[in-house]
Amino acid sequence: MTRRRSGLILPRPSRRGFLAGGLALGASMTLPGCAYIRDDAAVDAPLPESAKAEIDGDLIYFNWADYLAPRVLKGFQEEYGVKIVESNYDSMEGMYAKLAAGNQYDIVFPGAKWVVKLRREGKLRAIDKAELQNADQVFYSGSYFNDPWYDEGSQVSVPFTVYKTGVGWRTDKVSTMTNSWEDLWNDEARGHIFTLDDQDEALAMAALILGYDVNTAKPSELEEIKKLLISQKEYLRAYSSDDINNMMGGDAWIHHMWSGDFLYLRQGLADDPTQFDFQSPSEGVPINSDAYVIPTNAKHPGTAMLFIDYLLRPENAIKNMKYLYYPFPVKDALPAFAELAADVPACNVEVSDLENENVFRLLGADETQRRAAVWTEVKAS
Repeated sequence: MTRRRSGLILPRPSRRGFLAGGLALGASMTLPGCAYIRDDAAVDAPLPESAKAEIDGDLIYFNWADYLAPRVLKGFQEEYGVKIVESNYDSMEGMYAKLAAGNQYDIVFPGAKWVVKLRREGKLRAIDKAELQNADQVFYSGSYFNDPWYDEGSQVSVPFTVYKTGVGWRTDKVSTMTNSWEDLWNDEARGHIFTLDDQDEALAMAALILGYDVNTAKPSELEEIKKLLISQKEYLRAYSSDDINNMMGGDAWIHHMWSGDFLYLRQGLADDPTQFDFQSPSEGVPINSDAYVIPTNAKHPGTAMLFIDYLLRPENAIKNMKYLYYPFPVKDALPAFAELAADVPACNVEVSDLENENVFRLLGADETQRRAAVWTEVKAS
């Protein structure tokens, strides 16, 4: 689970860290080249029918690096007598670019708002729940995932992981936390505070302090957000999504963090877990989810269906949760994650937590450009 170099334990890079580590405060941000659409746009692309869950070849797998437990992948190969041919991406934009270019994969793991985009553009195949023996683990009566905001009727996706964003800190360095996003302006930790180098997350944090929608693109609200984030820079060490290494290396005393990264740090790496704690600020937190999908041009969609069903087995979900420290919303596996997060309950994510407005939605091109421009100005100031 870790890599060692020069005596330093280097954990698996966060999938949301873009494998790049910390960036200087003045670094610029490049606007992704792909187009954006609204998440509520009409769905008019034809929907290819679902494949049957049966082996029809090896599995061509496209995911974040090191993002399922190796023993689970090995178990699937051994049980079904197939190979998993793995490719990785380091951002959702990179994932989308590969699919848009016509690359063929059997299973992909997009974030919720990217399911909207891929479905709208006709790039996803239907998934028939009747083909999944373990479908009731996520599509049980009353489950949020029966009709999530990003996929009406869950026609083209099955939930993969869920996560929240909050604030981690060193309890041996900071004693004045208030369960607010304003703790990222904490004077006690001045010069040792990191904000995630992630446009959505940084803008959302400031928006929540100001009482605005995390997806706001209103010019007046974005101007307030810009001023607030610029005011934070005198407290910051850097913008960085390498949250685990920043905390483990001692540079960060307070870090804007993803819940699973924090839990991995505390439970899987720290010599003294009590030196680290995590809060879900009272103003509200972004809570989002990722999904399994099967592209329309998949060569082996039947194998992909079997793979999804295999990952929905509670015993496999538990193995993956203990490896990743992110919850998989598999009904009979969730108690195991609650136990894993028992010492840091703020890291736990219940399926019911997803029924909130603080999710990152796909916006129109003009809205996206306005938000990107503000983030660029903040980082360059």
